[in-house]
Amino acid sequence: MAIKVAEEWLNICGGCEVTILDIGEPLLDLLGELNFVHMPVLMDHKYFGQMGEKDEMEIPEADVGIISGGVRTEKEKKVAEVMRKQCKTLIALGSCACYGGIPAMANMYPLEALYEKVFRGSKTTDSAETPSENLPPLLEKVLGVDEVVPVDVYIPGCPTNPDIIVKAITCLLEGKEFKLEERSVCDECPVKREKKAAGGQIKRTLESVEFDQSQPWENTRCFMEQGFLCLGPVTLAGCGNKEGNGDGVTVPRCIKGNMPCRGCFGPIRKGANPLVDMMTAISSIGLDAKQVPDRRALLNRYIGAQNRLRPLPARPSR
Repeated sequence: MAIKVAEEWLNICGGCEVTILDIGEPLLDLLGELNFVHMPVLMDHKYFGQMGEKDEMEIPEADVGIISGGVRTEKEKKVAEVMRKQCKTLIALGSCACYGGIPAMANMYPLEALYEKVFRGSKTTDSAETPSENLPPLLEKVLGVDEVVPVDVYIPGCPTNPDIIVKAITCLLEGKEFKLEERSVCDECPVKREKKAAGGQIKRTLESVEFDQSQPWENTRCFMEQGFLCLGPVTLAGCGNKEGNGDGVTVPRCIKGNMPCRGCFGPIRKGANPLVDMMTAISSIGLDAKQVPDRRALLNRYIGAQNRLRPLPARPSR
């Protein structure tokens, strides 16, 4: 008997839905055992009946619920609550659902300040009142799904690794627990480390890292030791795939693109503080942590929910 699956996208770009398609051929093996009963990105199922004739939001019962995106509006909060009620197991898919994602950077500012900036203070927009007609009210801040309802399985990433989705669904089909191992990106990264930085200065990301594509990854110097801010030491592993035909070294996704890790998989363990841990990691190899611009936003870029980012108290006037 096929397992019933319901999927919802909330405050999100849609990249996690594309990742489900990126699973490729293994998805065909799974589809025979899955029955999607609700998925707005693919199928037409209205919340209040197909003709809008019902008063209560209605989502079919499902064995597995998948939510991508954080919670920004009252409507999204209600959808998350109904999904939790109707689904036996709930998966938070992607960093927006797990930690608020990029949209949660807005949590650094009061809601009214955002309204002022967008609708009245923007140089490219005629000043106007905050729109409200036929629009769901915004919450005071962007929330991770688990700040609204209990979550059973977390699959972070922006977007996540398709292989992880397959593993998670396969575990659920087999009645096994799914949980990512608490390892850092650095634990998987194959580059060479010497535990000291060259020059002690943090470089701009626009500069090119030193690498030789013809050489094995083990001959490439650690990007942070080259002076580039890489969040690998404080970021959960899982984004990488094995080189070659699956029998080579595992290379994290950003590193494979010759870019430092940006931290999209979130903290290595629940309750960790990447901002504090990253300051320690930077200093330990001889870089000047004070050179990191806008540390609060940069080091919490994908994880601003759960109160990691919030408005700073006003400074007293002199």
